[in-house]
Amino acid sequence: MELKSLTIFQTVARLGSVSAAARELNYVQSNITMHIKQLEEKFGTTLFYRHQRGMTLNSEGRKMLGYVTTILNEVAELKHVFLDQDTPSGTLKLGTVEIVSKLPQILATYYEQYPNVDVSLQADVTEALVQKVMDHELDGAFVSGPIKHTLLSKQLIAEEKLVLVSASPKFDVADFSKTPILVSNEGCGYRAKLALWLKELGIEPKRIMEFNIIETILQSVALGLGVTVVPEDTVRRMVVQGSVYCHELPEAYASNRTVFIYRKDTFITVTMQSFLQHINDI
Repeated sequence: MELKSLTIFQTVARLGSVSAAARELNYVQSNITMHIKQLEEKFGTTLFYRHQRGMTLNSEGRKMLGYVTTILNEVAELKHVFLDQDTPSGTLKLGTVEIVSKLPQILATYYEQYPNVDVSLQADVTEALVQKVMDHELDGAFVSGPIKHTLLSKQLIAEEKLVLVSASPKFDVADFSKTPILVSNEGCGYRAKLALWLKELGIEPKRIMEFNIIETILQSVALGLGVTVVPEDTVRRMVVQGSVYCHELPEAYASNRTVFIYRKDTFITVTMQSFLQHINDI
């Protein structure tokens, strides 16, 4: 069984199409089809449902994908161990929650120091980013803490004050029962803090509205659509302009820690080591 066959299988599984896999891998379609058939013959089972729109993994294929992903990740790590250069280079696949105030400074100064490193940045909520780091889809991620996971190392980036933001200069907790709450998707650290506070208050919010972009949330708050919870520095400009107002949160829910996470059990490349040292120095 060749590593090429496993790579082809993984690519077809991800793209759901032989033709799409052929384009991405720069192979002819017949070569892709041959490798898939060889795998199926070797293991004595079909791995895909074939249909007009392409190919979809069946139960055996999904089982196979788990093992294949592990094998290919370990081969990639093996290459890093023996082929990694002394000078940081290549690609760092990083994730981030939408609001990390120090991130622009971190990335700009890192690129200035290490121009041969390409940083690929993916935005998502904390819960999803943690899973992607665990699944080796990301080398590391900036997330909202605290993070309790035995397989993850954490490095503190910043501790920020959280505030409730509204379009009105006055806000009472009783207003939660009649005012929509604007939040990011499930898995967001700020949303989790707000949910814990509401649970302590015993308040059922009137309505929860989800948005993917924090800027949309803040603009909607400014227009009076509802309220939200974000780091105070995020809305400082809007407060100065008079478009929104900030309200104190109880001490137990008023702090947000941003941490950088990465797996403890993976080989730390020269490139990754340089990034960890850089964020520690900022």
